[in-house]
Amino acid sequence: MAIVFILVAPVIGGLVAGIDRKITAHMQGRVGPSIFQPFYDVGKLFEKENAVVNETQIFYAVCYIIFMAFTGALFFAGGDLLLVIFALTLAQVFLVLGAFAANSPYSYIGAERELLQIMAYEPMVILTAVGMFVATRSFNVSEIATTTIPVVLLIPGIFLGFLYTLTIKLRKSPFDISTSHHAHQEIVKGVTTEFSGPSLGLIEITHWYETVLLLGLLYLFFGWNPLLAVVAIVVLYLIEILIDNTNARVRWQFAVKSAWLVALIVGVINLAILYFLSGGVP
Repeated sequence: MAIVFILVAPVIGGLVAGIDRKITAHMQGRVGPSIFQPFYDVGKLFEKENAVVNETQIFYAVCYIIFMAFTGALFFAGGDLLLVIFALTLAQVFLVLGAFAANSPYSYIGAERELLQIMAYEPMVILTAVGMFVATRSFNVSEIATTTIPVVLLIPGIFLGFLYTLTIKLRKSPFDISTSHHAHQEIVKGVTTEFSGPSLGLIEITHWYETVLLLGLLYLFFGWNPLLAVVAIVVLYLIEILIDNTNARVRWQFAVKSAWLVALIVGVINLAILYFLSGGVP
């Protein structure tokens, strides 16, 4: 499964990005591009000169895609969920380092906001792993994915909290504070401003890897019923697109505070209730 993910995830992720753009266009009263347009765009990027401000940017871009591919491969191979989360965070740090390597105010602002986003969603992501363990008594992805326990019914609060942070992870409005595919905010591309050509192409492919990984994490909540899981993933992603097109970007202060508040209320309380209902058994 690890090799399958490395080879197939960019195709699935690119198609999801294309469908996303198509649906967004229809929501805005436009025809929109072909669903294959993301592949055409990345192909053009690899045909361009790799002009970067700092050569270390290329190194960080390569590390970013390598660690993201490793994270997804570990997840789909049924590895440890905590290790998956730590590897995912490490991959994100390489993108931040690449942005800091360029002497650009827009890139710096984007990198700082990317760090703030990591601080915002990381507590809820960790709580999600803990919730999975409390519900299934395992951190092993393969065991969680094949469990007969209705995980989403045991940790509904954590599920809602994860959905909240999913909007941040997918870089959807109102939480597209570090970079955006919309042209309505002051830094536009932010963290990726100073990347171009093949380096930017690698980053786009990395985002496709990450999208598939995030959808895989969603699957774990419904692993006891694979058909329901697929339907839930489709519906929830459509909701994310709707949110993206009906909300204006919020300030980074709200993003951090609200994400922590959600983690505290729905995450911690859900775990506490589940703990007491199980008789305090760890």
